[in-house]
Amino acid sequence: MRLPEDIASLSREDLLALVAEQQRQIAQLTATIEGLRAEIAQLKRSTKRQAAPFARGTRVSHPKPPGRKPGSGTFSFRQAPRPEEITEPPVEVPVTVETCPDCGGKLAGERVDLAYVTDLPPTPKPRLTQYRVQVCRCLSCGKRVRGEHLEVASDQYGASGHRVGDRAMAAAHALHYGAGIPVRKVPGVLEVLTGVKLTQGAITQDGRRRALGPMGRSYERLRASVCDRPVVHTDDTGWRVRGEPAFLMAFATDEATVYQVRPQHRNEEVREVIPPDYQGVMVTDRGRSYDAQALAQVRQQKCLAHILRSISEVVATKKRRGRSFGNQLKRLLREALALWQCYHAGAVAALAPEASRLKAAITHHLRDRVLSDRDNQRLLDEIGWHHDRGNLLRFLEDPSIEPTNNRAERALRPAVIARKVSQCSKNEAGAYAFSAFTSVIQTLQKGGTQSVVEALRHLFQSPEGQIIPA
Repeated sequence: MRLPEDIASLSREDLLALVAEQQRQIAQLTATIEGLRAEIAQLKRSTKRQAAPFARGTRVSHPKPPGRKPGSGTFSFRQAPRPEEITEPPVEVPVTVETCPDCGGKLAGERVDLAYVTDLPPTPKPRLTQYRVQVCRCLSCGKRVRGEHLEVASDQYGASGHRVGDRAMAAAHALHYGAGIPVRKVPGVLEVLTGVKLTQGAITQDGRRRALGPMGRSYERLRASVCDRPVVHTDDTGWRVRGEPAFLMAFATDEATVYQVRPQHRNEEVREVIPPDYQGVMVTDRGRSYDAQALAQVRQQKCLAHILRSISEVVATKKRRGRSFGNQLKRLLREALALWQCYHAGAVAALAPEASRLKAAITHHLRDRVLSDRDNQRLLDEIGWHHDRGNLLRFLEDPSIEPTNNRAERALRPAVIARKVSQCSKNEAGAYAFSAFTSVIQTLQKGGTQSVVEALRHLFQSPEGQIIPA
């Protein structure tokens, strides 16, 4: 509030009003200054190493109790084991008292309750096998001929004569690439559980070597099999190779999960796995690489969750009539999403009639026209363009297609967690090994393999590099 030039001419009431307004402004500026000071202090603390860097700073007055919340998901408990899973003889637990501890009455047998305890065996002693490899020499030319064995390498002699077996290395790779344990911690975990001693360098070198052998061949087979599936979900996230920015791409089908690391994320990188003549449906977000002209003939389903989030961001900045376009579009898309969910839950018998009504309503709402609001016009142009290509409601035409890209995002989640603790890949060979091992292990787990370690061991010993379930 600016002071008048002739303050002496003001009345007493005007002076009191002027003082009150200035006091209000002073209080407002004081609060702003305090807020900025707190923000500056928080930024200074964030640059320093702290014991709890992820603390939110304020406690929740009424925190949620731990455990499963009522109504959230299906309640489950540890099922009783099958008879063939029981490895130990039954232990009889008799009643040791002869009378009732309350009244002293006589006890009579009623039933036998079955209880089970699953526990680890004592720390196993590593199996150490000595191979007496015969070496002969040709009397004519002097060439040496060594005996051959599946578990003994041809160059395993001298200083490199003592090596770790395939099962132990498979367990190390399963812990690192499958469970997401940093490679620097895998030797300690493996020694605690099995007693086998390894080094971080041995695990890294073995992974790079096997990625060029059977593991790499299995990985290439998985990449080639993606384009044979009717639906593939794909997404990407940030990665680093040699400290430089890169992209980790995931391609998830109902049978396999394939990863690849590339310096860029363009349609060229997408077409390495999804060819332009792909006959299935590709579920994606609205990234530019998927909307390139080279992939124009590929049928797609855009993720409704991403679209609804974009609409909500625009609606949050609008008022009154500016919110009507986005709110109505959200309502229609949520109805379509709910219809698909009800159909798969069995609550809706016929999908076609209601789907036709929703498609007509959405088509009318996304008709080509000029809107007064620039942000709403942008939404209309972008989402309407996808709808015109049939990439918005394809899941209503074919209910086997999922309306969201959650499958690809779930496939990326373990890699995102590993990115926080492993600093990604140090070189291209490490990036390829990460892609190969993670793809094979995720595919084995998706196929219901009982033991990833045994499956990897069989794969290491398979010259053709096929995935052999344990």
